[in-house]
Amino acid sequence: MIYIVQNLMPILAASLLGLVAGLAIQRLHPARSGIRRLVVAAVAQTWLCCILAGALILAPPEAGRWTMSLGSAVVIWIGFVVPTTVVGYAGRDVGARATAVDCAQWLVVMLVQATTLTLIGLTPPTT
Repeated sequence: MIYIVQNLMPILAASLLGLVAGLAIQRLHPARSGIRRLVVAAVAQTWLCCILAGALILAPPEAGRWTMSLGSAVVIWIGFVVPTTVVGYAGRDVGARATAVDCAQWLVVMLVQATTLTLIGLTPPTT
């Protein structure tokens, strides 16, 4: 996990931009707000960004930079974010529209984070 410390600035920048994107989307359906939700979202997005950064560092060099960047974000989103959101919301009887909007919000957040991490650049851990 040393890569997180070595890439703290790109991770924090990508997390902040992801948070801004997420907040912009939430304004389209302002059902939930508050400082507690903002703090939880910031922590969750920073952790997700750390995982995404790790995936980008481990991406095979022969793959295209943007293909791996955006592709990794989509794979993590569809493989982890969508299923956990759908299951969690189904258990609380949240409607399909709200579930879809929140899933789409996370996709936008992850694409913004992947783009930011790719543009800034990441440093592989030293061995």
